[in-house]
Amino acid sequence: MEAIVCPIDKGGLHLSDYHEELKINSTLKLRNLLKGQPEFLQEFFRGIRDTTSARTRIGYAYDLKLFFNFLMENKQDFKDKLLNGLTLDDLVMVTPDDIEIYMEYVSYYEKNHKRTTLKRTNEESGKSRKLASIRTLFTYFYKKRKVPSNPAALVDFPKTHDKVITRLEINEVVKLLDEAEYGEHLTETQKKYHQITCKRDLAIISVLLGTGIRLSECVGINLDHIDFETGGIKITRKGGNEVIVYFGEEVEEALNDYLKERKQIEPLTGHEDALFLSMQRRRITDRSIQLLVKKYAKPAASLKTISPHKLRSTYGTNLYRETGDIYLVADALGHSDVNTTRKHYAEIGEDQRRKAAKHIKLRKE
Repeated sequence: MEAIVCPIDKGGLHLSDYHEELKINSTLKLRNLLKGQPEFLQEFFRGIRDTTSARTRIGYAYDLKLFFNFLMENKQDFKDKLLNGLTLDDLVMVTPDDIEIYMEYVSYYEKNHKRTTLKRTNEESGKSRKLASIRTLFTYFYKKRKVPSNPAALVDFPKTHDKVITRLEINEVVKLLDEAEYGEHLTETQKKYHQITCKRDLAIISVLLGTGIRLSECVGINLDHIDFETGGIKITRKGGNEVIVYFGEEVEEALNDYLKERKQIEPLTGHEDALFLSMQRRRITDRSIQLLVKKYAKPAASLKTISPHKLRSTYGTNLYRETGDIYLVADALGHSDVNTTRKHYAEIGEDQRRKAAKHIKLRKE
């Protein structure tokens, strides 16, 4: 399970076309979201571009639009205004009370969409993200001295509760891999497709379990990103850094079996480099991998909801149990802050210490 990660020298290297395409799509999506929104948001998103990910900026765009619409519907000073007509002078009128009322509103609200009414709810994490969007907006313009205060800084984040980290036990890992390979508990219809995709699916699940990489990192693997001589895979982390993660014999075997099949497939134009292909001969999508993991995990761990991220947690757990080295686990998982890793995996250390205490005898043999 151990995976040592080595940064790749960026001299002469470029991100893969897949990740470049994601960047372009995210840029276009953000531009589309900003159409019809306040003009000052253009400056805001340019200003935070180098310190936030594309996904974060898109999330902020959705959240801020919801916030401004709320103000126009509920705050008297905003009721006669248009969304694209809001200015920084309007931001000055926002108070901490307005933001607190908004935070209560997003706990449950209804949204009209294509002649239907959608019901939306937000737990602590969703409300925290929405407050973070507003705080970041006000902080940006306050630092530039374009607004006199930051009312969002006076609103406390909701108290969050730590979620139980779901991971597979060793016997469940075995069952999951067996199910991916043999498909014993699949429906008759699923078994027909399984005959075509079993080697690919087993390779995907083996890579996720054996390296701990993220879903997007797995999707972005190209054929020339694998080096069987060193047992390494070149991946692109969330921040754009390219690193090599190393895999063991079982992952190597699953990849080799799939590659024999992959060589017989003629991908569609633009997808020739992709390692994992869909049945439509395109690069496989995030959603497809999520569904196949869920399909095989159901009989293997019926009481748990298993996703690709849970396979990542399983890898981190196994690596920490085998090495006890939290820094190695943080590096292997690509965590920039070891405290993030410690928060998720330190409880395993507590279990080990409790077990150790049971072996200590004082007076009784």
